[in-house]
Amino acid sequence: TKPVGYVTLGRLLASARNKPLTDITEDSFRTISVLQPEEDVAYAFNQYHLISAPVVDEDERLVGVITIDDAMAVLDEEHEEDILRLAGVGDESLSDNTFAIAKRRFPWLAVNLVTAVLASIVIAQYEAVIATVVALAVLMPIVASMGGNAGTQTLTVAVRAIATRDLTGANAWRVLRREVIAGLINGLIFAVVIGAVGVVWFGDFRLGYVIAAAMVINMVVAGFAGLLIPIALDKMGIDPALASGAFVTTVTDIVGFFSFLGLAAAVLL
Repeated sequence: TKPVGYVTLGRLLASARNKPLTDITEDSFRTISVLQPEEDVAYAFNQYHLISAPVVDEDERLVGVITIDDAMAVLDEEHEEDILRLAGVGDESLSDNTFAIAKRRFPWLAVNLVTAVLASIVIAQYEAVIATVVALAVLMPIVASMGGNAGTQTLTVAVRAIATRDLTGANAWRVLRREVIAGLINGLIFAVVIGAVGVVWFGDFRLGYVIAAAMVINMVVAGFAGLLIPIALDKMGIDPALASGAFVTTVTDIVGFFSFLGLAAAVLL
């Protein structure tokens, strides 16, 4: 039997008993294929604000019905998976075996180690600068940390939008512009704050200028990286929730250290 329409409970109760069913039937509705992935079904419910939908087979014959409760349960599962993957822990529970947990977490911890080494290589290039101006070693982590946090904020929004399909090729550039401008605004605000801290703390206006400029650069780059990296990974078929964090942190660390130490070498020496 093929679905031909539906009747809402409110309309059914409000209609006269002798009124033909065809007069109160709505013939505009969406069907769900029995072969459709559950993530796509949940997306359709969320996108089109469905309450229920008929499920049909390859021949358009009715085989069942899906309600919004089922779709929301799937969305909740997807959200939980995204949060766990962003932390690099995957699908774990408190009852899991210790060695199994360690094995699952190891690969992305190894990736983080490699990216940390890359950031350290950048720092090593400016060893002489740091030795000359010791204050750089004190302020350097601030630039990298702020960039990393800003990148993680953008990354979280991007991964969520990709999962719900709110972020597409049609609006990617508009969202990118918004994130970059937001990064620029926050970068300028925090640049003034940290620049003043640098001047008061170390009594050097040039040092305040250097860390302020590096802060703006890294916050803007964080907006770029936090959005473009998950989009690129998604295009390559890699789960952005699982892999984006390490790459975004690497970019913000390297750019933060390079801009801060590079400007310091140019201005202070």
